[in-house]
Amino acid sequence: MPQTSSETLLLRSSARPLDTKGAGLDPLIDLAGEASFVLLGEASHGTHEFYRTRATITQRLLAEKGFQAVAVEADWPDAWRVNQYVLGRAGADAGQALAGFTRFPVWMWRNEDVLRFVTWLRRYNERKAAQAGFYGLDLYSLYRSRAQVIRYLEKVDPEAARRAHNRYSCFDHFGEDEQAYGYAAAFNMSSLCEGEVIAQLTDLRRKAWEYAHRDGNVAEDEFLSAEQNARLIRNAEAYYRQMFQGRVNTWNLRDSHMAETLESLAQHLQRRFGRARIIVWAHNSHLGDARATERTRHGEWNLGQLVRQRRTDAILVGFTTWSGYVTAASEWGGIHETKRVRPALPGSYEALFHETGIPGFLLTFAGDDRLSSAFRSERLERAIGVIYRSETERISHYFQARLSGQFDAVVHFDETTALEPLPHAEEEQTAEVPETYPAGV
Repeated sequence: MPQTSSETLLLRSSARPLDTKGAGLDPLIDLAGEASFVLLGEASHGTHEFYRTRATITQRLLAEKGFQAVAVEADWPDAWRVNQYVLGRAGADAGQALAGFTRFPVWMWRNEDVLRFVTWLRRYNERKAAQAGFYGLDLYSLYRSRAQVIRYLEKVDPEAARRAHNRYSCFDHFGEDEQAYGYAAAFNMSSLCEGEVIAQLTDLRRKAWEYAHRDGNVAEDEFLSAEQNARLIRNAEAYYRQMFQGRVNTWNLRDSHMAETLESLAQHLQRRFGRARIIVWAHNSHLGDARATERTRHGEWNLGQLVRQRRTDAILVGFTTWSGYVTAASEWGGIHETKRVRPALPGSYEALFHETGIPGFLLTFAGDDRLSSAFRSERLERAIGVIYRSETERISHYFQARLSGQFDAVVHFDETTALEPLPHAEEEQTAEVPETYPAGV
């Protein structure tokens, strides 16, 4: 009979077992309760248990600890549509609120777990004077954001709207194809839009006081959205311009944009409430501190690292699984499939967690020197994005990491199930430029 390792014994004594209703999460709620930012990850974009538990943690932090916002790995205008719904300003149907998510993969946000959460959030806000919003951090919506900036200015300053339209018209030659713009920019085949998008953001910020103070909180929120859309256009232009120059450049640009957006949102909430407290949802690859992974050796950083460098009270939480099923595609832009997740590779964190025999548990490294020390050495860690290729599992989905440096806490589920997409959502899916590694996160 094989001997139980000291690490497994330590895990069994340190792990807090979880049940399907989230019991066992109290240490995490207490740990996160005084933080400004709590970053909640996922080891795949298609696992039900990750979404469900993340929602449970978020509900408790909002209701019990006074957090004010949820910021997610999604484009600003699509999340803003949900924000208006949860604040009771638009629509009465959660499914329609989520219908703005048409970029591949639509199941990442148009699924049963997110539907239940945003429905809950609207009801929660109906009972609260200080309502909690829902915001996007990503930067892919160049053309949708452009339309939003112009629409906003047409309401508050028609002359400024005409200037914005003229500036943004430099994108018209590319037929709303960001990849075509990036190709032309990379090979100097066309005049670039860089100066125009910077000028438009500068112009908008120059009128910030006038625009944002016309009608109380609603006007401030509308200006926040317009400014963020203009910032997104500036950063997306740089992203697509550099997409043919190497993955490190675009990865760093994307996560820097997320960090910049998060800080801007925090400043907005701080002006309103005196202190900003935000929960973030994104993939482990974005939220686990990159300095504790092999990616830092390639010159990459991520949102989790940038947040930790700016906010000493931030809490980073990772999620892992050993095996089960996942909703994912076989190629970029493909239709979702329910795929079997292979048992984790020997020597990985996930395989070590499996050895405990505990179906689901919470580990908190913060405040536990013995546990933290035991997980400071590098091991394999799995990352599944929107694509899952089991036939190339080691190359496609694993990287080296030091778990206790990467996260303050980890939630593990040994066997997981696939996320359930909303019916017919993929019929509205639009083609998008593919991401490369790890498999679209």
